[in-house]
Amino acid sequence: MQRAWTSDWRAKEKPTNSERILDIRHNGSAGAGLLYNCAATRDLEAFYAESLQPHALMERAGLAVAKLAMAVAPHAQVVWIPCGPGNNGGDGYEAAKHLKHWGKTPIVTRLQNSKELPTDAAIAYREAVAAGVLFADTAPEQYDLCVDALFGIGHVRDLNDRCSAWIQQINSRVAPVLAVDIPSGLDTDTGAGARLYVRANYTLSLLTLKPGLFTADGRDACGDIWFNSLETTAPANACAQLNRPSLPDDRAHNTHKGSYGDVCVIGGSSSMAGAALLAARAALHGGAGRVYVGLLTPSTTHLDRGQPELMFRDPLTLAIESMAVVAGCGGGNAIHAHLPRILAQAERLVLDADALNAVAQDAKLQDLLAARAANTTVLTPHPLEAARLMNTSSKDIQSNRLHLAQVLAERFACTVVLKGSGTIITAPGQLARVNTTGNARLATAGTGDVLAGMIGARLAAGSDAFSSACESVFRHGQVADAWDSTATMTAQDLIQAI
Repeated sequence: MQRAWTSDWRAKEKPTNSERILDIRHNGSAGAGLLYNCAATRDLEAFYAESLQPHALMERAGLAVAKLAMAVAPHAQVVWIPCGPGNNGGDGYEAAKHLKHWGKTPIVTRLQNSKELPTDAAIAYREAVAAGVLFADTAPEQYDLCVDALFGIGHVRDLNDRCSAWIQQINSRVAPVLAVDIPSGLDTDTGAGARLYVRANYTLSLLTLKPGLFTADGRDACGDIWFNSLETTAPANACAQLNRPSLPDDRAHNTHKGSYGDVCVIGGSSSMAGAALLAARAALHGGAGRVYVGLLTPSTTHLDRGQPELMFRDPLTLAIESMAVVAGCGGGNAIHAHLPRILAQAERLVLDADALNAVAQDAKLQDLLAARAANTTVLTPHPLEAARLMNTSSKDIQSNRLHLAQVLAERFACTVVLKGSGTIITAPGQLARVNTTGNARLATAGTGDVLAGMIGARLAAGSDAFSSACESVFRHGQVADAWDSTATMTAQDLIQAI
């Protein structure tokens, strides 16, 4: 939701050199939306520490934090700033200095003795003392804003009782929270939260955008995300990029149903025909010219009364070599027997649900999958399905979503869509994308089948596997973000809204 700026003079304009990711993630850019892991960010910090005037980078960071603090909470008077032992704490000291100069009452609590601080943080501490900033041993009971400057991208050591109590207080009070760089306790690279981690209303990412802001626990922990480059230029060695594809334009007039390709959905075993029908309906609404359904259960069904455009066929009679195939939705154990033919003959392919489980259990199917032509196949696992494919646990997948999605893509030489909070889209030779659309309204049965059908439609229209996945995942989440009802959004609602 867009928030209006107040008349307070310090908040008349957006903070200098800052961009609000919440507003620009669907269009516009923060650079190119490139994401940098902790190692790359530290390398960049070291480079500018050498090339700029001493302490310049921290001065810029502290000022950016102070400006954003006043932009998001212009009427705050008492600002609690818990500071950690590293340079994140130094940014907090710098911000406190500016807030004091502007007539606010910053109260700083700290985890580290000033004699043990890094050089830049020690300078910032001395400047804050000279400015008259109040330092306290305990957190204030009442405050109007909290600025979390505990750890940022720094390694979160075992939390002592004092730090744990502070994080618990931060999360339990009504005062808004602004996290410096990344909420403390959140892993910069993976988005996985520690035993205790800060849940912020706002996060100001400094110097670079970090992948942990946008996936796993990061989606809930960061609140509204802002970015400030600190007047620097990021290098080319990004580890990922925000998924913001240009969605296809309206169709040309001089086209026909054959212009947009055919999709066939093979799935829907006994008691699970609905999954195949949802995928087929989504493919039709997603733009496919014709959609065929090959149900895997003995049935006299020849018509979907809710979608009579769908055409039902025996799966073995479908000319899959000339279609985009979506296999596995509701497939149960029955899909296994069809996969050798599908993997060998389908020109373009989406493997979902039970097709993924079947591949995970059969080394021969894995070999067939890996042998397929490059950029023709999309896998759409949720974390448990990904874990089965990699012979690990869903906990391991969730602890490092970006890396393990890339490993899975390399292993099977295909595009992987690792679903979840901050869906990851990756493929060999491609910079991984982290999706920024979508919300918990998608946590209902059948929405994954809808996504598989949407990707199938893009493949049928001629897009390559990676582009089809990026576009479909973005649009899938975009519909959920635009849902304006408090009622649950069903998979069928999602299809209609496409």
